[in-house]
Amino acid sequence: MGRSRSGRFQSNDKGLFNFKRPRWSPAVRLLASIVLIGLAFAACRRPSDTSPSITIRHEVSPAPPRVGPAKVSVKMADESGKVVTGAHVSLECDMSHPGMGPIMAEAKEEAPGEYQANVTFSMAGDWVVLVHSTLPNGRKVEKQFKIDGVQSD
Repeated sequence: MGRSRSGRFQSNDKGLFNFKRPRWSPAVRLLASIVLIGLAFAACRRPSDTSPSITIRHEVSPAPPRVGPAKVSVKMADESGKVVTGAHVSLECDMSHPGMGPIMAEAKEEAPGEYQANVTFSMAGDWVVLVHSTLPNGRKVEKQFKIDGVQSD
């Protein structure tokens, strides 16, 4: 078998060429793996606070939360403390461990700046709630909070 000048291609006695892969050192392979893993984690991470100028406070009733129906109340205000009215608000409730689909709920504005949604916690444990909201000016705001220790009956 012959070798080309670059050393990358080899021909066999039938005149066919085989591509010869360049060899990377273990350090280069390790560095490439670390970079790829870091990019994968960065791409999959959900932003927890996309709008620092909107504050969201929440309450859950009954307290402490239990498996079954519950009312989640979300109060929204801007950085000056003025309530945010007329927003479209929905909640995405997820267990803190994998394996369950999310529980989605639409919230209604019950009082100026106060949005309420009825959810049904199907399992005991810790939950994460993602608040999806679209403000009257079209700006989208997402905030996340935890509900720890939903208890079984």
